[in-house]
Amino acid sequence: MNFQEKGTGRMSKRRELILAFESSCDETSVAVIEDGYKILSNIVATQINSHKRFGGVVPEVASRHHIEQITLCLEDALCEAGVDYKDLSAVAVTYGPGLVGALLVGVAAAKVVAFTHGLPLIPVNHMAGHIYAARFVEPIVFPALALLVSGGHTELVYMAETNSYEIIGETRDDAAGEAYDKVGRVLGINYPAGKEIDRLAHLGKDNFNFPRAMVDEDNFDFSFSGLKSSFINTVHHADQIGKKLDHKDLAASFQQSVVDVLAQKTVRALRKYPVKQLILAGGVAANKGLRERIENEIEQFDDTSLLMAPLQLCGDNAAMIGAAGYVAWKAGIKADMSLNAEPSLEFAWLD
Repeated sequence: MNFQEKGTGRMSKRRELILAFESSCDETSVAVIEDGYKILSNIVATQINSHKRFGGVVPEVASRHHIEQITLCLEDALCEAGVDYKDLSAVAVTYGPGLVGALLVGVAAAKVVAFTHGLPLIPVNHMAGHIYAARFVEPIVFPALALLVSGGHTELVYMAETNSYEIIGETRDDAAGEAYDKVGRVLGINYPAGKEIDRLAHLGKDNFNFPRAMVDEDNFDFSFSGLKSSFINTVHHADQIGKKLDHKDLAASFQQSVVDVLAQKTVRALRKYPVKQLILAGGVAANKGLRERIENEIEQFDDTSLLMAPLQLCGDNAAMIGAAGYVAWKAGIKADMSLNAEPSLEFAWLD
């Protein structure tokens, strides 16, 4: 839709603004995104302190916090962006995957805004949001391959074109981020443990040679449960015999195993599915060791560039949902008021 600038006789393009909601886990977030790549606001209310004492996210606690914070985040997002409801083009919302109670809060809020103000309602897969966090760095070039590494998911996704997401491999048990948090509890590190383990890993050495599960198998799937068990057994055995292990070396050995598997599986996928761009995204994509390794590996692929989500947008946030929602909206994807949370939502598998 165009409008004429008063007194100029010139036609100007109306700003396309997406109001986005994200509440899939323990972050309540609302953002306003312009034209799919410009962040006007991105409000995030974290719940880390509430869940820290439990060593992980408690679904019921998360849902209550979302209810308390969602309208406050909405008001702040609109105020910071300097816009009103009449300025908006559409409303995007995460409807899965995630915690069902948490998802319902965001979906309900988005539906209320869309219905009240006559705006299109755009359903967004949370994992598509993580991919499009990278769009704030530069445009995505297709075909592309995304390595998504987070607390709940670890998967390789092939993208032939815009709004096309097909899984070629995923974790069969624990996600990488989940393994980090479980190992962190053994080391006495507060949730979330990833950042501290990454720091310790850069101070230690890989002296424990933990297993690299499935690394030689002819597929693109991952498994981190065996690594987690090996780590726990090593620490517990040392405790039983009164042996003190260096936490820095333990962290380095654990992280080296995770990074080796992720990198080698990704390289194998790039060789089978030549793409123009590799995207690294998700909460664990903020890991310094992983970013360094992927940067080194991509150098062997002359025709493939690396696009990494910015550090501040690797975690859950509504800006990424707005970016993914924008491309979905432009493609005509929308939902009606029957939209519901789908906690087990996932991409289709590549045939």
